[in-house]
Amino acid sequence: MFQSASSPSKRARLSRAAAVCAFLALAGCAGFPFAAAQPEASATEPHAVAEGPGAPEMFRLSNGMDVVVIPDHRAPVVTHMVWYRVGAADETPGKTGLAHFLEHLMFKGTDKIAPGQFSKTVARNGGQDNAFTSYDFTAYYQAIARDRLPLVMEMEADRMTHLKLSDKDVLPERDVVIEELRMRIENEPIAELQSKMNAALYGESPYGRDVIGVKSEVEKLGTEDALDFYRRFYTPNNAILIVAGDVTASELKPLAEKYYGAVAPRAPTFERHRAAVVWPAEPKRVVMHDARVNEPSWIRAYPAPSSAGAGTARSAALDVLAEILGGGTTSRLYRALVVRDGKATAVQAWYNGDQLGAGSFGVYALPRVGGGIGDTEKAVDAELAAFLASEIDADELKRAKSQLVASAIYARDAQRTMAYSYGSGLTTGLTARQVYEWPDHIRAVTAADVMAAAREVLDARHAVTGELLPEAKP
Repeated sequence: MFQSASSPSKRARLSRAAAVCAFLALAGCAGFPFAAAQPEASATEPHAVAEGPGAPEMFRLSNGMDVVVIPDHRAPVVTHMVWYRVGAADETPGKTGLAHFLEHLMFKGTDKIAPGQFSKTVARNGGQDNAFTSYDFTAYYQAIARDRLPLVMEMEADRMTHLKLSDKDVLPERDVVIEELRMRIENEPIAELQSKMNAALYGESPYGRDVIGVKSEVEKLGTEDALDFYRRFYTPNNAILIVAGDVTASELKPLAEKYYGAVAPRAPTFERHRAAVVWPAEPKRVVMHDARVNEPSWIRAYPAPSSAGAGTARSAALDVLAEILGGGTTSRLYRALVVRDGKATAVQAWYNGDQLGAGSFGVYALPRVGGGIGDTEKAVDAELAAFLASEIDADELKRAKSQLVASAIYARDAQRTMAYSYGSGLTTGLTARQVYEWPDHIRAVTAADVMAAAREVLDARHAVTGELLPEAKP
């Protein structure tokens, strides 16, 4: 699958607005060339990236594969993930959709594993598995009992280098992907609006198209396209192994060396450089009418820096800003538009910095039944203007930060969420230490930091506003 609302994200452990943020996925490249940061020190021996409970350990195999171990000894289970530093934004022009297409094809088998047997083997051993693709990464995971860890490591290492593909496997799967595109994009009005808004916000940037690709280009993808992509990017020196659960780094290291360390690099390490992107020079509006829509929706996306590009202090301030504006029923926008004025039935704000080059800041409002979308937009703009002219109350700031810190701490109870947090962070320019210490960065945010972040991103002169409306009547 390509990354959607069901996919966890770093924001998911920091903000309750993450579901909307991931669903709309309004993120893009920065307005400057960007090269991905390298992971922490390339030490071959395990070393802790920070001090404190649950702090991960890292080491690097001799073939260049990075390894992250996140301890969680409450139950004899593990979550095993392999992340590749390649996604939809790294595809060759004219061949969009390859990253996601190859994700599907990775389940087609090797000499050791027959087509379709990978997931069945995991299930027979009491586990679960899946995969996901985003703009900057592709990842595969299995959640399974600790004593079955060697099994999934052996299978994952096998398909890293021995995938077998032929037209009889590839072409039917291409039809599956095209049907997924219809189901997730063409049959979902909000997803269609997202596509059009992304294109308006990011123009020619890879972030301006859907992860699943352009339909006319996906229809032309073939076996050699997939194999070329596989041979170039699916190499251990372009991968990160992340294991969360009942295992230590010293226990995992010999297993990692046995299964993954034996895989020789077959391509140079991929160095990602993203071209400069010009944000909209003037405000843009995307209006979409659809017969499947009963009630209108209003969305606005503002250009914003990524977490890595902003730095931890600014990125944390943007998270707090989103929480104060639209993080829940006590937020500024909710109290004003829903409770006080009755202009909307729902409202949220979010910051999405989980991209390699840049992110976005968004606001969403659902007008009250029978209400006009124009009135809702005016109300949102009025409240944002009032916010920029006001001061943040100390209790308001404390409440927002407490909610975000609590979300980050509670997320450590979920192995898959934690493994995802480190994987998405490391593939989009963050370090493991920054991911682990995120609650501390949130605690350090001041009211002045939040207001500075607000003045930086809440600039409607470069934003894209979207309206999803019922079908226009004659």
